[in-house]
Parts: sequence; structure tokens; C-alpha cells
Amino acid sequence: MDLDDRLRHYFGTADLATLTPAAFAAGTERMRVEFGLERDRPRRFALWTLMHMLGVAPGLDVAFADPADRDAARDFMEIVERQDEG
Repeated sequence: MDLDDRLRHYFGTADLATLTPAAFAAGTERMRVEFGLERDRPRRFALWTLMHMLGVAPGLDVAFADPADRDAARDFMEIVERQDEG
């Protein structure tokens, strides 16, 4: 997935700084709907990571039925946290 393409798909722009709060809310709602409908595990995980980075991801127990997917999400979260600290 190309990040700019995904941002344009959900928000109509790749520059999130230009969004109004209402436009951000509408875009994140589209993401939530698509996440709920997505059945391809890698695409679903990629969408969750984007949602996580934007602060709108569902909790791991809600997002992932498979324990391996929850573990991968936790690993991702730890990597992001380390990057933010460094």
C-alpha cells in the first residue's frame, strides 16, 4: 500500500494538516468501515497500522481474532514507541 494513495482515498488529500476536524472524522469513519469489511489479513493489518498511527485504531482484542495478529500488532506498537523515544 502506498501511504499517500491511502490518505487520498480516505481523506481526499495526502496532507492531513489541511483537514478540518469534520473531514478527519469522516475519513476515519471510512477507514473503520473498510477495516470492518476487509477479509485479507495483510491488508487488514496494514489498515490497522495506519489507523494506529492516526490514533483511531480499535483495540487489539476487537481488531484481531487471531492471537498471532494481536502479537504482531503489539510488536508494531513497540517499534513505533521506540522510534518516538529515539
